[in-house]
Amino acid sequence: MPGADGQMRSLHVIREKFEESVHGKQLCVGCHKDITQIPHQKNGNIRVGCVQCHQDLWATAQKENRTRNYAKLGTVVKQIDRYMKSIHAQPNREDQSRTNATCYNCHDAHYVYPGGSAIRAQWRLNIPNICGKCHTRELAAYSTSVHGREVLQASNPKAAICSDCHTTHDVENPSMDSTRLVITKNCGNCHEDSLKSYTQTYHGQVNALGYAYTAKCFDCHGSHAIQRVGDPKSSVHPGNRLQTCRKCHEGATAGFVTFEPHATTHDYHRYPYMWIASKFMLALIAGVFLFFWTHSALWFYREYKDRKERRTRPHVQTHALSQVPEKYYRRFSLAWRLVHLFFALALMILSLTGMAAFYAETSWAAAVMNALGGPRVAAIIHRVCAVVILGLFVGHVVYFIVHFAPRWRTFNWFGHTSLVPGLQDIRDIAAMFRWFLGKAPRPVFGRWTYWERFDYWAPFWGLTIVGGSGLLLWFKEWTAATWPGWIFNIATLAHGEEAFLAILFLFTVHFFNNHFRPDRFPPPDIVMFTGAVSLEEFRREHTLEYDELVANGQLEKYLVDIPSPSMTLGSRILGIVLLAFGLTLLALVLIGFAGSIG
Repeated sequence: MPGADGQMRSLHVIREKFEESVHGKQLCVGCHKDITQIPHQKNGNIRVGCVQCHQDLWATAQKENRTRNYAKLGTVVKQIDRYMKSIHAQPNREDQSRTNATCYNCHDAHYVYPGGSAIRAQWRLNIPNICGKCHTRELAAYSTSVHGREVLQASNPKAAICSDCHTTHDVENPSMDSTRLVITKNCGNCHEDSLKSYTQTYHGQVNALGYAYTAKCFDCHGSHAIQRVGDPKSSVHPGNRLQTCRKCHEGATAGFVTFEPHATTHDYHRYPYMWIASKFMLALIAGVFLFFWTHSALWFYREYKDRKERRTRPHVQTHALSQVPEKYYRRFSLAWRLVHLFFALALMILSLTGMAAFYAETSWAAAVMNALGGPRVAAIIHRVCAVVILGLFVGHVVYFIVHFAPRWRTFNWFGHTSLVPGLQDIRDIAAMFRWFLGKAPRPVFGRWTYWERFDYWAPFWGLTIVGGSGLLLWFKEWTAATWPGWIFNIATLAHGEEAFLAILFLFTVHFFNNHFRPDRFPPPDIVMFTGAVSLEEFRREHTLEYDELVANGQLEKYLVDIPSPSMTLGSRILGIVLLAFGLTLLALVLIGFAGSIG
C-alpha cells in the first residue's frame, strides 16, 4: 500500500529479522498507533511518527529520571535534532507537503539493527543502493569508483560509503562551505596520513582555519567517481593533473604537475628533497638554540650572581664626565631608530599572520584570522609587510654602498667599529664564556659586540630563506614555469621553519640580550628609541670605543642632552607595548608548536 511519501511499500514483516532489530520487543501498535481494531479500517491513513515517538519516550525518561537507562535513546534524539536541521528534513521542491527524505527512506523501520552486529554490517554495505534510490546519478558514478567497487562488488566493510563522506543525519548541501569542510575532515577518517600532509600545505591550512575556498580532497581527486592515482581516468593521474590544477589556477604550467600535495619529511625514498631540507632546518634550529640558549642561561647566572653580590655598581669619574655630567652619548641616529621601529612592527605583523597559517589547527589561529578578516585579507597584510621589510633591506644595502664605497680601502673592516665578523669575535666569545664560569673578568667590547653582529647578519640569512621562499610561493605561476613542482614543497617547509627560528630567536635571545638581562632590569631598554645612552652605560658596555673617543678628543662631538621626560616616557611605553606583543607572539607560537608535536 502507499506510504506517507506516496511510494508503494510492502506490509510483510519477517518475524525472525524483526526480532533481531532494536524494535524487536516493540508491539506493532507501539508505532502504528492509529490501528485500534481487527480487521483494520479500510482506506485508513496509517501514519507512523518516528520523530515524535522517540522524543516522547525521551521526555518520559527525563521526567522519570531514568536517562541513564536509556542512553541509546538519548543518542537517537540527538540524531533526530541533527536530522531536523539537515537538507533531508527540508520540504521537497516538487511537493512541499513532504520532506526530501524521512527516517524510513534510509532506515527500514522493522529492521534497524544495533551497532556492532553482523547483520548491521551487512546492512551498511547496502547504504549506497538506499541513497541511490533518490540520487541515481551519484550512485551510477559511485559504482564505477574505487570506493564503489570495493563496497558493491567486493563487500569490503572498510571502504567508504555515502554516509562516511556526507555524514549520516546532518547531511547538508555539498555546495555549502560547512559541508565542504566536513567532507574533507571525513576523508581523513580513512586517509589519516593524507589529511595530515594536506594540512601542512597552504590549501590545508586555510581549510583548517575554517575557510572553504581552497582546494579540498574532492576538488583534486573527484567525488563520487574517484579512481586510484594510477588509473588513466583519475583526475590526479599525471596525464590529467595539469587540467585539474587549472580548475583553480588558470595560469598553471607544467611545473604544477610535479608538486607533491602529500609530501612528508620522513620518507627519503619518495620525497628526498623534503627529507634533506627538513634535516638541514632541524640541524640549523638545534644548533642555533643549543648555543644561544646556553649562552643566555650562563649570562643570566653570571649577571644575577654579580648583581646579588653588588659587583655591578660602577661609578665612572673621568674628565669628560665631570665636565658634562648632564650629557648622554648619541648611539643611534633618527634614521636608524625609525628603520628599527618599522622593521620590528613589520616583522611582528608578519609573524602573527604567518604563524596563524603555520599553526592553523590551533584555536588562537582561527581567532586571529577571523579578527583580521580571513586568510585572504591576512595574506595581503602579510605581503605588504614583506614588501616593507624588503624595501628596508634594499634601502640599507644602497646606503651601505653609498656610505662605504668611497672609503672601502681605508675603513678597518675587521675593527670594533665594523659589523663584519672576524677572529676577534671568536676570542670574545671564548672570553665571555670564561667570565660566565668565573674563570676571568668580563671582556670589554668596542662599538659592536659579537652578539650585535649576529643580530645584524641574521636578517640577511633570514631574508634569503624566508624572503626567497616567500617570493617563490607568491609568484607561483612563474615559479612553476621555471622550477619543478617540488620546489613548492621545499619553499613551504623552509618558509615556515625559518620563520619559526627567527621568532624564537628574536623573542628569547634578542629580548634577553637587550631587555631581560639582570643588568638591564627593569625592562625595556629604550636606547633604540631615544638613540642616546648614559655615559656610564656607554663606558661599561662599549669600553674600547669610549676609550678611543676620549683618547682622540672626539667624545664631545657625540654628546647630546638627556632625553626629555616625555621622550623617555613615550619610549618606555612603546618598548613595553612591543615587548608585550613579542612575548604574546612567542607564547602563541610555543602553544602551536606543542600542539603540533602532541
